[in-house]
Amino acid sequence: MQLGFVSAILPELSLEEVLATAAAEGFDCVELMCWPVGKAERRYAGVTHVDVTNFTAADAAKVNALAARYGVAISGLGYYPNALSPDAKEAAAAAAHIQKVIKASALLGVKRMNTFIGRDWTKSVEANWPRFLKTWKPILALADRLGVNIGIENCPMFFTKDEWPGGKNLGTSPAIWARMFEAFPTKRFGLNYDPSHMIWQHMDYLAPMKEFAKRIHHVHAKDVRIDRAKLDRVGIMAHPNEYHSPKLPGLGDVNWGKFFSILTDTGYRGPVCVEVEDRAYEGSLEDRKRSLRQSHAYLRQYVPKP
Repeated sequence: MQLGFVSAILPELSLEEVLATAAAEGFDCVELMCWPVGKAERRYAGVTHVDVTNFTAADAAKVNALAARYGVAISGLGYYPNALSPDAKEAAAAAAHIQKVIKASALLGVKRMNTFIGRDWTKSVEANWPRFLKTWKPILALADRLGVNIGIENCPMFFTKDEWPGGKNLGTSPAIWARMFEAFPTKRFGLNYDPSHMIWQHMDYLAPMKEFAKRIHHVHAKDVRIDRAKLDRVGIMAHPNEYHSPKLPGLGDVNWGKFFSILTDTGYRGPVCVEVEDRAYEGSLEDRKRSLRQSHAYLRQYVPKP
């Protein structure tokens, strides 16, 4: 396996500076964010370290040369919008840009991109399903044709009032994953697995790695701490931000020894990228770099240098 991080935590740095930081801290790879250039719509969104809008083979050669210079691999390209938004214009733009990220991934030879399915958060899973099928059929056809794996992160995207009650990502549970993969059996369609989201939903985060072993294309290393006293006071029907906090690996409720024990048993040998969303480490750029340094030191016991 290769240890990396998600570049969204370093939005003010250039691509070269991100790669230099990764090399200096001893990381093997980086998941590079590929949002359309513009204003961020939420925390950790709107970060552009590779602009794929008019991406060419020459652009890919430059990016690969830069990565080679610092000895850091690209684990995948990341873009996490809502391609099933009830706003038709937003949904269409998201789906179109996902396809641009897939094409850029193929040009780079990375052959892996990570995203969300999307969802109309005001409607049920059943009501969203026809749009999911229609939207994702051409996306997955393109991925198949270009040989690019798509990893769906299992984040429900329902933390606050504007995402309530259904959340903005359909691909959140083993039951839904099984149904998704039955609808689109291509092996290019898989998961960007993050154990932290299973914990705050009070779900087993180990068993799905066995069940969907062949569908795990990428892994996010993020921890989470549930505040039991707050949960006991507000209940599971409250907005999740009222009772849980994302944390650095080792500072929350994920048992990383068990996690990597199962992950290695599945035969997974791909990237494991730290996703920093810990507010305790967001005071400054130096704090965020420190969060990467701390995460690297902790996770190296499970992911030794290749």
